[in-house]
Parts: sequence; structure tokens; C-alpha cells
Amino acid sequence: MTKPDTVFIYIGTYPSEGEALSDFDVVKDLHAEGTIGTYDAAVVTKDAFGKVHVHKEEMATRHGAWGGAATGALIGLLFPPTIIGTALVGAAVGGVSGHLWRGLSRGDIKELGEIIDAGQAAVVVVGESKLAEAIEKAELTAAQHVAKEVDLSPNQIDTAVQEAAGQVA
Repeated sequence: MTKPDTVFIYIGTYPSEGEALSDFDVVKDLHAEGTIGTYDAAVVTKDAFGKVHVHKEEMATRHGAWGGAATGALIGLLFPPTIIGTALVGAAVGGVSGHLWRGLSRGDIKELGEIIDAGQAAVVVVGESKLAEAIEKAELTAAQHVAKEVDLSPNQIDTAVQEAAGQVA
């Protein structure tokens, strides 16, 4: 069981991007129903050439203050910049990745990164601790999945994003 006021990471892999998008919609529905609070999610694919592509919607009203920074930071930690086919830039991503790096072990990062194989798609979700229970109940259809509780509070992510926004403004 997850501790209250922690960050939860879920990565599920799928044989196709279409299947990943279906579960991505389930996560969005969980939020619309009020089952989960602040979260950030993306569909990630790794093509035959090993390039990682991030497909996501960025709707601040749905993601709260995080606005793409949480999944962007996690993906930036999991894959070297040379294989990421999407530009993950910005002060918010940098600030959040520092917090995630301190909250995850090297083994966690390796395990999360290795679950995404070439030619597959994945759903990556970073959210509040209550997300863990909701995802378990939703019975997502991932072929494989990894879930991690991060020793980090959602408020720390909020603060990193707000500080970055202040630097940009």
C-alpha cells in the first residue's frame, strides 16, 4: 500500500500504440470521474531505430500545475537525450527531474527504462499516491507493467514547476 502524500509512477507496455492509447483514455476517465487527482501521463513509443517518441496531450486543467513536466522529467531520466525524438526542454522539466533523480534508486531507473522495448508502446503515468489504487482497480491491459512509489511529495513537484514558471515569466 502506498503512503499518503507520495508520488507514484506507473509504466505499462503494449504491443501497439493503439492499445496504449486505449489505456491512456482509461487514465483520463479516472481523472474525469474524480478518482485520481493531479497526474501527468504520456504515451511513449520506441521505434525500430531505437528513437523514443512522446505522444501526449497537454491540458493544464487536467494535469493541474504539472503541465507535462512530470512525465517529461521521468522520460528524460530513463533515456539519453540522443534517442529522444521529442524535445523535452524547459526549466520545469529540469527542476522536476532533479527531484525524481533523488527519489529513485539507480535500479529503479534502470527497471523503468528497460520495460519499454523497441517496437512497443507504453503508457507512463506520474501522479499522487491515490493513483496506485485507482490504476490497480481499473485493470489496465498492459502486457507488462512496473509501478514505483517515489520518496517525493506531490508538493515538491508543484514547487519545482512553480519556481520554473517564475523564472520564465
